[in-house]
Amino acid sequence: MAKIKITLTKSPIGYEASQRRTAESLGLRKLHSSVVQEDTPDILGKVRTIAHLLTVEQIRNEE
Repeated sequence: MAKIKITLTKSPIGYEASQRRTAESLGLRKLHSSVVQEDTPDILGKVRTIAHLLTVEQIRNEE
């Protein structure tokens, strides 16, 4: 399955609490932190919810 790199590029302060919780559920705790996640419908839905706070990159398979 494909993977994506998600980076928190804008602070969730000043946005709804649900958006802050969504960022934390993705594993993004601090500004400019990055995580690599599987490209699943659950993850993509979370990314779409807070897309205005994130930068998303597709990661090539190295296999």
